Amino acid sequence: MSVNIETRVIDRGSDEYVDAAWRLKETIRQEDGVLRQRRGFFRNAYRRSTVYLYLDRSTDALVGFAAVRRDGYILFLAVDRDYRGDGFGKRLIARVAEDYGSVTCHARSTNESALEFYKHIGFEVRRRIDNYYEDGGDAYYLKLGEQTIADKLSKFLRG
Repeated sequence: MSVNIETRVIDRGSDEYVDAAWRLKETIRQEDGVLRQRRGFFRNAYRRSTVYLYLDRSTDALVGFAAVRRDGYILFLAVDRDYRGDGFGKRLIARVAEDYGSVTCHARSTNESALEFYKHIGFEVRRRIDNYYEDGGDAYYLKLGEQTIADKLSKFLRG
């Protein structure tokens, strides 16, 4: 897919693109049954985060985003289905890794595609947490390996 992508970083406290991020998250929830949060929770978490965005300049569409806490914990990572497989998720993680010494997240234990993605780029499962989600779903706590940050992701950004 040939696209003209713009990268933006939204500082904490801003709700710029929050509605577009919510719509993308909700589309993924409806299609894949993941990323289930209440709108108020999502808005508050988004505003407390630094948000890394990719925008398609030709359509003004939100390609993907990562909302990240001050400690490098990824609250939300989402890539539009039409742009998956083009490396945008990896690029978002690589961009986060540039700014944080440690990158962590949770993934639903039943979300095999997310777990496969995270493990493929070097995240390691640190522990399982039963009943982590409001609906009683279990999660894995994942951390990006230190060697991965220094090696794989920096190579990915250059190449």
